[in-house]
Amino acid sequence: MRTALFVTCLNDALHPQTGRATVSLLRRLGVSVDFPPRQSCCGQMHYNTGYRKETAKLARHFVDVFGAYDEIVVPSASCGGLPSEAYERAAQASGDAGLLRDVRAIAPRVHELTRYLTDVLGVEDVGAHFPHRVTYHPTCHSLRATGLGDRPYRLLRAVDGIDFVELPAEEECCGFGGTFSVKNGAVSGAMNGDKARHVWETGAHVLAAVDNSCLMNIGGRLTKDGHAVRTLHLVEILARTRADGPLADVPVARNGALR
Repeated sequence: MRTALFVTCLNDALHPQTGRATVSLLRRLGVSVDFPPRQSCCGQMHYNTGYRKETAKLARHFVDVFGAYDEIVVPSASCGGLPSEAYERAAQASGDAGLLRDVRAIAPRVHELTRYLTDVLGVEDVGAHFPHRVTYHPTCHSLRATGLGDRPYRLLRAVDGIDFVELPAEEECCGFGGTFSVKNGAVSGAMNGDKARHVWETGAHVLAAVDNSCLMNIGGRLTKDGHAVRTLHLVEILARTRADGPLADVPVARNGALR
């Protein structure tokens, strides 16, 4: 079984620690994972702004890079969901019958990370240790495009030492939405303000999610509002073990009490 990591351009450029954590976790679970260096953007920005023929070019590149792999693991619900959500329509818009055939063949092999862990590998307790108070934001794509359901929660609750707290109004969008936050700044800012307030209300010192784009948005607002909450991609929690110890700059949780 040949497995590849599609790290996404956002993670590659701004959050390389997420890619490293993904590889570390998968190797710990016995998965040998490759990193094809020719990978690039999935095309979501193009697709979401109406450029379907341009998306088709990136879909073709994706197929060329990852077509030989049996499994493609993606630490992002947003980018991980795009091949099944958009590539077929992009191929149809381009009129490329060969591409349409290829994207239909590759889409079932693309797995968002938490779905890969729970559904493909069949694990929930990945041997993680994280003695901190954590809340979780289910991103819009994880809810509505990839349909992750309770998979991220099951993985988090199985982490040794974690003090997990529910996020109020968790299903509300953080206001990022890619270009939505640029075109509708006032509305986006109000949505993000509500999300940041709910995060602060939990008393959590770490906010987790499966999309770094949303964590960047919420984390920026938390910082602006003076709230000392650290944001971490969920895999960066799952990759930590007891040997790593607690995070040096985050309070430790023991039996619901912070020390």
